[in-house]
Amino acid sequence: MTQALAAAKAGVAAILRAALLMLVYAYQGLSAVTPSSCRHEPSCSHYAIEALRRHGPLRGGWLTLRRLARCHPWGRWGYDPVPEPAARDGRKRGCGDRGDASKAGVANF
Repeated sequence: MTQALAAAKAGVAAILRAALLMLVYAYQGLSAVTPSSCRHEPSCSHYAIEALRRHGPLRGGWLTLRRLARCHPWGRWGYDPVPEPAARDGRKRGCGDRGDASKAGVANF
């Protein structure tokens, strides 16, 4: 029964992801007639597509909302990539991950 539940969750997530992607594509189609005024690279709609594909509908949607909240005249600008997914073993990737150097006793500066 747990396999059936997992399959149902995956199906719902796929449908939700597709629906959100369709909304972003519709927005891109409507905004194609206006000049680009995005402060970030990639643009907010491209960021949303990448976040939804890479992280799924829940986390990708949350990352998209956070990005949209940062997009205002007094905010920062420039390169703002979608973060990498967390490692499957529960650890987060990034600054705290020392990799193999910490296991070998080598200082990681």
